[in-house]
Amino acid sequence: MAIPINFSRSLVLAKVFGEVTFALTNHRSTLYILCRVSNPSSNLCVLKNAKAIFSQWEKEFSFIFCQTRYHAPMSKKNKPFRPKARRPRGFEDKPSAILRAERRLIEAAFSVYDMRGFEPLQTPAFEYADALGKFLPDEDRPNVGVFALQDDDEQWLSLRYDLTAPLARFVAENYDALAKPYRRYQAGSVYRNEKPGPGRFREFVQCDADSVGAPGSAADAEMIMVAADVMRAAGLADGQYQIRVNNRKLLDGILESSGVPNTEGGAEERMRVLRAIDKLDRLGTDNVELLLSVGRLDPSGDFTEGANLSNDGIKAVMGFIGASASDRGETIKTLEKIVGTSERGLSGIKELSDIDALLTATGFGPDRVAFDTSIVRGLGYYTGPVFEAELLADIKDKKGRPVRIGSIGGGGRYDDLVSRFRGQAVPATGFSFGVSRFITALERMDALEQSVKPPVIICAFDKSLMGEYFQMADELRAAGLRAEVFIGAGNVTKQMKYADRRGAQIAVLMGSDEMAKGDVTLKDLHLGAEMAKAIESNEEWRETQPAQVTVSRAALAASVKDMLGQSK
Repeated sequence: MAIPINFSRSLVLAKVFGEVTFALTNHRSTLYILCRVSNPSSNLCVLKNAKAIFSQWEKEFSFIFCQTRYHAPMSKKNKPFRPKARRPRGFEDKPSAILRAERRLIEAAFSVYDMRGFEPLQTPAFEYADALGKFLPDEDRPNVGVFALQDDDEQWLSLRYDLTAPLARFVAENYDALAKPYRRYQAGSVYRNEKPGPGRFREFVQCDADSVGAPGSAADAEMIMVAADVMRAAGLADGQYQIRVNNRKLLDGILESSGVPNTEGGAEERMRVLRAIDKLDRLGTDNVELLLSVGRLDPSGDFTEGANLSNDGIKAVMGFIGASASDRGETIKTLEKIVGTSERGLSGIKELSDIDALLTATGFGPDRVAFDTSIVRGLGYYTGPVFEAELLADIKDKKGRPVRIGSIGGGGRYDDLVSRFRGQAVPATGFSFGVSRFITALERMDALEQSVKPPVIICAFDKSLMGEYFQMADELRAAGLRAEVFIGAGNVTKQMKYADRRGAQIAVLMGSDEMAKGDVTLKDLHLGAEMAKAIESNEEWRETQPAQVTVSRAALAASVKDMLGQSK
């Protein structure tokens, strides 16, 4: 609606349609104020010539200001708009320690991939939405779990939700030029438009290895071996992890026998079953049974529609996911009884038997690789063997309470992903792990390597000697030491505080007098802090100057190494 109000030769027009828009014209200045209907605000705008309007309108509307814009000379009272510094929900800033830990983990995985003959690849963060496909476990959400935008050519682009779907597009686009099998590895950020929560982010880093154009169980077995070797390369000992393997064909056979056809018509029902089983560790058997039947109402009030299986179907599925044994051979025997005469189920058992034979021949025993029928993987494109890397170590939080990290990676066979583009079968299998999740697990296990040591800080004692200070830093770097010259503002006291905040152990000081003598002063800040605890007065501190030595300028690098305990 529009309401005109006249006062002081000014005209105000307003429209209310979920948002309230005001336009105030007063003499030659124009004021635009964008508001939205909200609770009454205690700090209503009292801008010049506007107070009368707001006091009159407050009786009819409640509003709060969110933005102002002027086309008039700005007075001292009219402050410029300043955006609030804030992170989007579900996205994180990563400090140097986390970035270095992630880089080391990725390099460890890359070394495994490289040694097995895989080649690196980088694909863009954006893909055409139709090329990515709809395979996310939360595909029942209205926005399909992806971030998307429409390009100027009206085609929809989506941020990649994993690295496998872009790989399928790359292979299809370059199929004739690639040697098959095409073996590639990649690490990069992926994006999920999901509800964020503790430890659940909308952007995270994945690290993948895949073989495309590789049929047969040998390729699947090798990918399982790759996953186990990555666990070792990351610093985990045998017994702290286990690769757990299953086959989607087995569940397809069970569902077929329960009246769910292995066709496009039954695809939605099968996906609901897979998503239900994938939540077994988090929700427990009772809630999984609800998701297999009519559905489940969670504590927040959200309802998840169930797969609507019959009672016999639910019983068959629950019996299947509990059929695992510690011995791989025993699990296969149990599955043979459950699957019965299902052709697809028997094919899955044959593949698991072949994988078991290859794993046994190469020394991957049940302590490293087990068969687990509760593993299904949530993504919709898997067509055969699937597996997950699980942590078995006893992990506790900062308060000593047990923490279950669960799966830190997984993979499997996806024979139909590339064929979407080419219309012909292109077999493929792969492994992927979440870098941030893996880092969190290693940190709680105290299995992370020590981070990079802080730099040696060269204090700018005399600004006229900056050239000499940079020369000293170069000498330390040439000796394999991290070093930086203080380039900020402040006296030596402030520079010492800076070095302390950086965690530096050594500070180097040299003024014109020391330079004339060919000397430098080294301060061991860590040792000095410990010794200072026993010193009772400032006078004693000045007299003793603990943990401070003067050395020859020519012996700077060697002396710093000695102080750091790095001398050979």
